[in-house]
Amino acid sequence: MIILIVLLLFILLLIYIHVLLNHSEKAKLIAAIPGSKWNFLVANGLDIMVSPAELFRLGREAANKFNGIYSFWGFGIGAVNIYNPEDIEIILSTTKYNDKSSIYLLLKPWLQEGLLLSKGSKWQQRRKILTPAFHFDILSQFAVTLEENSRRFVDYLEENEEAEVNIVPLLSDSTLNAICETAMGVHLRDEATNKGRIYKKTIYELGKILYVRFTNIIYLFDATFFYTPLGLKHKKCLDTIHSFTKEVIKERKEIINKHGVKFLENIKDDKNDVYIMNKRKRIAMLDLLITAEKESFIDDNGIQEEVDTFMFEGHDTTASGLTYCLMALANEKIIQDKIVAELHEIFGDSTRRATIADLSQMRYLERCIKESLRLYPPVPFISRSIDEEVVLSNYTIPKGVFCHIHIYDLHRRPELFENPDKFDPDRFLPENCVGRHPYAYIPFSAGPRNCIGQKFAMLEMKSLVSAVLRNFEIIPITKPS
Repeated sequence: MIILIVLLLFILLLIYIHVLLNHSEKAKLIAAIPGSKWNFLVANGLDIMVSPAELFRLGREAANKFNGIYSFWGFGIGAVNIYNPEDIEIILSTTKYNDKSSIYLLLKPWLQEGLLLSKGSKWQQRRKILTPAFHFDILSQFAVTLEENSRRFVDYLEENEEAEVNIVPLLSDSTLNAICETAMGVHLRDEATNKGRIYKKTIYELGKILYVRFTNIIYLFDATFFYTPLGLKHKKCLDTIHSFTKEVIKERKEIINKHGVKFLENIKDDKNDVYIMNKRKRIAMLDLLITAEKESFIDDNGIQEEVDTFMFEGHDTTASGLTYCLMALANEKIIQDKIVAELHEIFGDSTRRATIADLSQMRYLERCIKESLRLYPPVPFISRSIDEEVVLSNYTIPKGVFCHIHIYDLHRRPELFENPDKFDPDRFLPENCVGRHPYAYIPFSAGPRNCIGQKFAMLEMKSLVSAVLRNFEIIPITKPS
């Protein structure tokens, strides 16, 4: 009898929890949006308790099944998934929905309140401080560094032309070197000190840890994660990374304090290089932050936050974009030959280094990169927090849920891009862009919180791909069916 009573009470408790979780006003609004079938208690929460590959497959399946919007509700957490440009414009075109969803908080121990994670007036101030770092005059100087980095990448391939080379880690290494030099003024490639080698290794280790954490629900909660072996390793990695960037900032500040702000002006006037104690110095993004500190716009902690954010955002995504671009060009011999012809028009038989003026003439290559980013966006989705009620696709989205913007599915909608799975750079001819919805193509996000470094990323990709194609033909190992 007691067992039956306990069992009955347990069932009643489950029913109560089910009603509490799944019959609130918020839950009812989410339930009105198309989505997978809800189960007792967990709604469709089990949909995300799968491997990353299976989750990706289920997401594409849902995108094909529903028309631009579908919902998720599980464990009292709600999300709406959108992939039509009209809804995306509503979310991204305003600062009302500027805040990132809480999944980004997994990055906070590393990035703190840098540009990626900061909110409100702090984000606006940081954006204002950092925008000059991507002015054309500064990018022109960065282009020299990017070209040198691309040349080193090609030199390595030539030195190992008889060997089998996996270019994925090579590209990651190349982009990490590039962002270290342009963001911090540090030449990781020299690896002159053990600290540089350790920093590079630790960045990769932390990336692997974050991947595991993002894709495993048991690691999502700080209260438990940081007591696991993986969490302890995560903390050790952060200690190493923060220590390195802190030391770089200190050394750079000492140079500027010793030689004055004029040091930066001299760099500009002397065409990229200034020699201090027989060491070449180039302007870095860090210099602009240090200058802003002198004007009391940012403090030491803020400088470190932004340097760490540059390192996170400016390395792995670009490497991913380059990997997919080279893969796509390997599969498209005719298109690859057109790029080579364009490069021959610019350089002829000369082996001179590419200037920023040369890079700006690579219009066909730029269209190819854009098409690669359409098919294979390095960031396939972004997520915002809905902090006030909004209507999307005629459905009321309640306050307090997440909005996942699926860039991958947006870019493959046939009503936006005819024959969307075909690699066709001419989609980005000016005449073919006329009439296209401004939020139909957003590999760098869009609106006021778009990627501040997108021009830098495009320069880096053009520099490296052009350097490769001036020296090699890319052929596929296997061609997709």
